[in-house]
Amino acid sequence: MRGRQILIEPLPKGGHAAALMVDGRLEDLLVDPDPADPTPRPEAIFRAIPARPMKGLGGVMLDLGAGRTGFLRGPKLPAPGRSLLVQVTGVAEPGKAQPVSARPILKARHAILTPGAPGINVARSLRDPDRRAALEALGTAAMAGAEADLGLILRTAAIEAPDDRIAADIAALRAEWAGLAPAGAPGLLRPAPGARDEALREWREPGDPVRDAPTAFTEAGIWDEIDALRRPEVPLAGGGFMAIEPTRALVAVDVNTGGDTSPAAGLKANLAAATELPRQLRLRGLGGQIVVDFAPMPRPERVRVERALAHALRTDGIDTTLVGWSPLGHLELQRKRARQPLASVART
Repeated sequence: MRGRQILIEPLPKGGHAAALMVDGRLEDLLVDPDPADPTPRPEAIFRAIPARPMKGLGGVMLDLGAGRTGFLRGPKLPAPGRSLLVQVTGVAEPGKAQPVSARPILKARHAILTPGAPGINVARSLRDPDRRAALEALGTAAMAGAEADLGLILRTAAIEAPDDRIAADIAALRAEWAGLAPAGAPGLLRPAPGARDEALREWREPGDPVRDAPTAFTEAGIWDEIDALRRPEVPLAGGGFMAIEPTRALVAVDVNTGGDTSPAAGLKANLAAATELPRQLRLRGLGGQIVVDFAPMPRPERVRVERALAHALRTDGIDTTLVGWSPLGHLELQRKRARQPLASVART
């Protein structure tokens, strides 16, 4: 099928799995964890109680309630025992506390509410000055009477959306924020969005068909693709392949040319791997330190490979930093742990 399509399928134990297809190719994937898993997920907002700062780690441990622990890092830390609102910012590494921020934000399809960051901002992708001015005026009117430190971002989806829908999103976010009281016992105040809600909020564009059915994944062969994503090997154009293997400390990526060991084959495989790697990391839910061992190639060609990877990352949507080349010739990346690893998510 040409164009974009969103597939959503309910899971046997509760929750959903959602897939974004572009021209028949799986581009993004969201799968809800087992409902019995108490691990907080990104975007969840908690009322937290801080302990004493851990100066050696540059942060403070937080009681999130129900036996859950968060870790807040930063130069200015809250006083011990004084409750505050925090938001989960990523998936915790094994054996570590949940990373959180003391600056929660609330997202909707067309707008983002930014407590502590006042001002009306419009997506940079909007270049039409008349529409920018109209959205700024709409945002200003919708934020009338709001707290002085409450800000607003109008997202790309707002560019072509009806004004009443944008205003409704803003009103809903303001009402939700008003109900989040920082004082009281620690606990979950706002759960993270499920896979279905996040997919419709973040992926859907005007005209995109949505198939929400118990057999949506099965009929499209998505479960077979998910099974393939659980394996290390990824075929590349030209007969090469890369192996992606997460360890406790990092994600190791090894690029191989297959049977052809010529310099030209090495560069071809490396360019193909650089283009495909962000998609594979996104679908597999992998983050943290990424170390890529590319196939042998002339040193001057590293620039081409790095450019190909940087270009592929522009549309990836998950914060990733190209750290640089190590003395051993490995390219190192640092990627936000934004999702639960696919290997830890079960279908049943």
